[in-house]
Formats: sequence, structure tokens, C-alpha cells
Amino acid sequence: MRPDLSRVPEFYHGYINEVKENDLMEAFSNQTPALMKFFEGIPKDKQDHAYALGKWTIKEVLQHIVDGERIFCYRALRFARKDPTPLPGFDENLFAQTAKADQREWNELLEEFKAVRKSTELLFRSFDEEQLNNSGTSTAGLSNYVLGFGYIIVGHGLHHKKIISERYL
Repeated sequence: MRPDLSRVPEFYHGYINEVKENDLMEAFSNQTPALMKFFEGIPKDKQDHAYALGKWTIKEVLQHIVDGERIFCYRALRFARKDPTPLPGFDENLFAQTAKADQREWNELLEEFKAVRKSTELLFRSFDEEQLNNSGTSTAGLSNYVLGFGYIIVGHGLHHKKIISERYL
């Protein structure tokens, strides 16, 4: 089942719409290997490349995907477990500035992405329909829900893959 966009903040709709599958686990099964193959194919001379001054390098984009996925999973887990505590947003630019992705080995970043994605898939596979439909408050006091976060995660990776393909390579 696809997420109900009326339950997800509008700024996430673009990510969700990137995902064509109507089943979240099928989306993970299709998109994770494709995303891994894409990143494994990035030439070494492009990994530290930014397409314009002030833009992230490809390493920083990959680190951003990993960081974002961890945060989205944390939010989904809190909502799945019916924690009513409003959750804060995060400053993605601050994260990128302080992550030191430029000092990391590319293969280590790829391994981290694979590990995080495997954990993400197992987490979402563990949720039943009730848990997937649990909602909560995060990001500027706006409501979201567990299934929405699953699609956001898949779509976020696809979004950045498209940007890298169009602007970096």
C-alpha cells in the first residue's frame, strides 16, 4: 500500500512520488540493489566532486543519505512504538558540514550505507499494519506516519541518485 499523502508533510511528497512501487518492501527490494550498483559505479575522480561552489560532494551526498535514513528510521520507530513525544527536525547542512565525509574512504561509506539500509529493511519488515499506520509529530510540529517514512527513505535515495546523475556525472 502507498502512503496517504494527506498524512505526510508536503515537502516530503516529492520523495514519495519518486517511488513507483505500491508495496514498501518491494520498493526496498528493487531500489536498494540499484542504488548500491549506482554508487559502486561512481568513478574515484568524481567522489570528491561538487558540481558548483557551495554544493555537496558526492561523498557528502552519500553521507547525507545515510544520516537522513538513520533519522527517518528513528522517527518511524518512535511512532511505531506509540511514543507521543514531539520529535525535532535536524539541520542537514550542519550535518554535512560536520560529518567529515571528505576524510572517509569511499568503500567505507558504501559499507555503511549497506549496513544502514539492511537495518532499515529489517526494521520496516518488523512493522505490522497497525504500526505502519501509527503517526506522531516531528519536523516543525507537523504530523507524519511510519509508512510515510518508509517511502520517504526509498524516495530520498532515488532523489539524490537523480541529482548526481544529472549534475555531477
